Amino acid sequence: QIQLVESGGGLVQAGGSLRLSCSASGISFNRRNTAWFRQAPGKEREFVGGFSWGSDDNYYADSVKGRFTVSWDNAKNMVFVQMNSLRPEDTAVFYCETSLPGVQVDNYNAAEYQYWGQGTQVGVSS
Repeated sequence: QIQLVESGGGLVQAGGSLRLSCSASGISFNRRNTAWFRQAPGKEREFVGGFSWGSDDNYYADSVKGRFTVSWDNAKNMVFVQMNSLRPEDTAVFYCETSLPGVQVDNYNAAEYQYWGQGTQVGVSS
């Protein structure tokens, strides 16, 4: 059974940090585009940051550049996002999503990813 599980969310004050984790079972992140998305109440799911298979580059939304860092531990089959200098507008449910293997997708489009988890809630107070 293929499953992604996000963890690490919580409530922090503005300026604080959190590290979210995404573990996968039943699949490997190898040769997949993988990204973090978030969805705030009443808003559409939006791209946060991620990476494409076969590329050394990571991609980030302008709103998180310089504050968030996406990384991948191949040995543990886990993906992370380190979030620093958190702002109240970062409050959302964060999802880890991954594509089919060997398929390039539009990194910024959640609909093009094949698998995602149940999400983890991040709250940032002012």
